[in-house]
Amino acid sequence: MNSIQPPSPRSLVAELTYRCPLGCLYCSNPLDFAKSRAELSADDWSRSFAQAAALGVMQLHLTGGEPLLRDDLGELTSAARACDLYINLITSGVGLNEARLGALRAAGLDHVQLSLQDSDETAADYVAGAGAHRRKLAAARMIARMKIPLTLNFVVHRLNLDRVGAMIDLAAELGARRVELASAQFHGWALLNRAHLMPTQEQNDRAEAIARLAAKRLRGAMEVVFVRNDYLAGRPKPCMGGWGRGTIVIDPTGRAMPCQAAASISGLEFPNVRTAALGEIWRDSSVFNAFRGYAWMKEPCRSCPERERDFGGCRCQAFALAADAAATDPACELSPHHRTVISARGELSERTTPVYRTARSSRDIIRRNNSPGG
Repeated sequence: MNSIQPPSPRSLVAELTYRCPLGCLYCSNPLDFAKSRAELSADDWSRSFAQAAALGVMQLHLTGGEPLLRDDLGELTSAARACDLYINLITSGVGLNEARLGALRAAGLDHVQLSLQDSDETAADYVAGAGAHRRKLAAARMIARMKIPLTLNFVVHRLNLDRVGAMIDLAAELGARRVELASAQFHGWALLNRAHLMPTQEQNDRAEAIARLAAKRLRGAMEVVFVRNDYLAGRPKPCMGGWGRGTIVIDPTGRAMPCQAAASISGLEFPNVRTAALGEIWRDSSVFNAFRGYAWMKEPCRSCPERERDFGGCRCQAFALAADAAATDPACELSPHHRTVISARGELSERTTPVYRTARSSRDIIRRNNSPGG
């Protein structure tokens, strides 16, 4: 049993499917998503929503992949509404039409977070690996016409940071209540494409300054949020508000995790909602308790006065860059592994070929990892 009584979770991230019509270079889905097969049924998800609500969860984020590829998305939305959850749909908008959006609103949808890759169509379609930008704009206008609260999310990186001002203007034009300029987090496909996406410090600082000024100018009309690049900030963010402190993620096959990238950490065993109750998973599972509290911390985190603010940073990033999930996040300038981040800042996109997120590239990665010496 867990000796640390965890707080009640606040949000549930439901990764309904890893299927997606886009191949975004920064996608956070696992590199080996192609081996995922049987998705949870509507009954499985409905049971999980009810168990999450009983635990204290208030917000539900329906995401993927592309959640619109679930034919039963309306049924899932109705099930979440029956549990009195606040329902946020995170989508590319590709494939959305007025009939389906109206049905989702009638089923209880509260909010839509729509992803856009850029303000420039050619650049946006390059990053997405598909001609999707115009369809996304049409989806945004449709959402605004139906008066559904809209957040626009731009993942920002080396290829688009110089157009942050234009992105903010586009969000205002499309009627968004909030625009998130979220620096690419280097997990999954983004880590694979890091050299293609890593901005310079000067580029990042200039974009952040533009966002700050816009936030003041648009206060009361639209919220503007700039999420810093971990590799350029000097200090880590409190990833997910701390491991196992406020969020439950369920992947398409039913694995319950503290964050969307947790499966990248080898050695962890993930319980499945098909065979275990969510309350038991949250309170007692080894994976949710792995990095709760402070006893697991090594120096310099263990004695750092900021440990109660950043909780040591990102465990997945620590594993990816230091091969130790209990290490201080290398994004922190106090980390003994910070040199890996400094080295990454100098990577040049001209020396790399981008790898798009596709089922074929995922299968290639699986074969390479399973081959002798892979």
